[in-house]
Amino acid sequence: MSEFSAELVLEAQGLVREFREGQGSLRVLDELELKLARGECVAIVGASGSGKTTLLQILGGLDRPTAGHVRIAGRELHALDETERGALRNRSIGFIYQFHHLLPEFSALENVAMPLLVRRMPTAEAKAKAQALLEQVGLAERLTHRPHQLSGGERQRAAVARALVTEPALVFADEPTGNLDGRNAEQVFELMLRLNRERHTTLVIVTHDLRLAARMDRVLTLSEGRLVG
Repeated sequence: MSEFSAELVLEAQGLVREFREGQGSLRVLDELELKLARGECVAIVGASGSGKTTLLQILGGLDRPTAGHVRIAGRELHALDETERGALRNRSIGFIYQFHHLLPEFSALENVAMPLLVRRMPTAEAKAKAQALLEQVGLAERLTHRPHQLSGGERQRAAVARALVTEPALVFADEPTGNLDGRNAEQVFELMLRLNRERHTTLVIVTHDLRLAARMDRVLTLSEGRLVG
């Protein structure tokens, strides 16, 4: 096992993920390798069902590999217990999904502040940080609006703010513009790239949109359980 490099925010080695299928098993990831540097923008593309979402879930600690290792900030992710893994996710990882997953009973401000409140940051400080980021993503006039009062593009911008409010080293985005029309998709994508540049956050996007993927630093294709590109 190689020594973790200080320049890397994530290193995955020999990742295998198998699922039971009838009497046998289906291998979705097959000895997959990946290294991500700080501030890098990486797109992962591939056929539907190739395992892209499964890969993000394993890299983010939401699923366990059948075999292999994931190290984030030098720590072996899947060697941690559930509490430690949750704390590492809260501190180092942000997630953005195709559907925003905002909590419907809370305002945009409360939704974005939530990850900081989970850390037990004082409420006033958490809300101040959330407000500053919502203003940065163009939602200064929508702080008290609940998700059903926001447009699709506004909800997704709030979801981007929530993912970034903890200043994570890594952001994983699974089809983050897939539920938006062309104009809103472009705005959200530009926002993610701008915040990546400003905050030096490593950004990994799973997308079917090859035009968007081509604007990233690297494009990797998940094929037959491995990343190529």
